[in-house]
Amino acid sequence: MPHAVMDLDRLCQSWPAPEGDPFNFALLLRNLRALTANYLDAGIERFVLAGVAETVVERDHYRAALGMPLTVCRLTADLPVVHDRLKRRHETDSDPESLPWHLERAGRLHEILDRADIADLTVDTTRLSPPDVASVIGASVRWG
Repeated sequence: MPHAVMDLDRLCQSWPAPEGDPFNFALLLRNLRALTANYLDAGIERFVLAGVAETVVERDHYRAALGMPLTVCRLTADLPVVHDRLKRRHETDSDPESLPWHLERAGRLHEILDRADIADLTVDTTRLSPPDVASVIGASVRWG
């Protein structure tokens, strides 16, 4: 299946973010629309988006930017596991000073996503390897 993977954080990575849009969501959506059009022109049929949708409205904006149906898969893990993964990621990260923010945000984000309840599918990754996570998602989404 012709597909493309997009890291949504990378689509809005600029500084400073506009006032009132701390995560630069408007820029992310503009870039997502443009990239989607380019990929579709190149024959891409499916997209894997790595990012966060905290509300139904954000999910709907992603869907509109893509111009096609969207399946939201939430990846979860026990908070100590998330913290361990974040610490390992930030050992080699170009921004190690942001680790405390990410550690604090992980717990808050879990609560935000619980309240939002917008996932079509949830996968607990606590004890799964990345290939196992991909297999679970692939079997659930059933591309083809």
